[in-house]
Amino acid sequence: MKHFISIHETSTQEINHILDVAFELREQRNNGKANAPVLDGKTLAVYFAKPSLRTRVSFQQAMFELGGKSIVLTNDDAGIGVRESEHDVIKVLNGMVHGLAARVFEHSVLTNLAKHSEIPIINALSDYSHPCQALADVMTIIDEFGREDLNKRTITYIGDGNNVALSLATICGKLGMRFVIASPPGYELDSSFVDRIMSQLPDMDFELTSDPMQAVHDADVIYTDTWVSMGQEKEMEKRKLAFEGFQVNQAMLDNAPKHAIVLHCLPAHRGWEISDDVIDGPQSRVFPEAHNRLHAQKGLLAVLMGGM
Repeated sequence: MKHFISIHETSTQEINHILDVAFELREQRNNGKANAPVLDGKTLAVYFAKPSLRTRVSFQQAMFELGGKSIVLTNDDAGIGVRESEHDVIKVLNGMVHGLAARVFEHSVLTNLAKHSEIPIINALSDYSHPCQALADVMTIIDEFGREDLNKRTITYIGDGNNVALSLATICGKLGMRFVIASPPGYELDSSFVDRIMSQLPDMDFELTSDPMQAVHDADVIYTDTWVSMGQEKEMEKRKLAFEGFQVNQAMLDNAPKHAIVLHCLPAHRGWEISDDVIDGPQSRVFPEAHNRLHAQKGLLAVLMGGM
């Protein structure tokens, strides 16, 4: 495993190994023990073409807790693909740091970086996928339901068929979970992705629908995300109208099993895709999910850069 660009390109064995290491490191931390400094002497460059809270803090804190250091780069510093080509940026970083985590708009920026990289490239979010979020999501699901019965769980995603939905669907397929997604017409997962995931994982239990209430009927996990991702702000009012009826609220939870938990990758538009009483309610695991971003990042970095 050289890079972490997408869940699609990561094997089930590699996913499970990252999760194993993440849980081990988290247990040490929770028991008050320092993690082994497996990244001592190593530096991760973290590049942000988009704003970040959880991704920035989790990667920087993860490097700190594993004995390494991080350098944050912005568009003003690097401007990958704009100020300098992907080729030139990574050729410079190859001789200075030990890894690059990049949050970008176009997924092709990451693939172009990886072509010329001698160091691990980590997708910290692109328009195509958000694999680091998917790792934290699975950790949270395992925390709630255990690991042995994952293949008996149904994950229902309510909302836009975006990068988060795509990564979540793929990791569900690789770990044997049933995946249901409810989106309004015109906002479904891209059909080419559906064809690809079903060709790669023909036994996956995968359902697409436009009926959110029916979609949650058997859900163990109800997942949602913003209806307006970064770069889509001009579509805000149009999307708000299109997603009417897709809010995760108490009425929707009443239509789901009592044990169902609610996840959201954040940031949330409270009162839009999710109501206050749900995100702050007893079935919400949204903030433990956010905390698991740190532990998932630690597992990933320890494997990619620390040889664990």
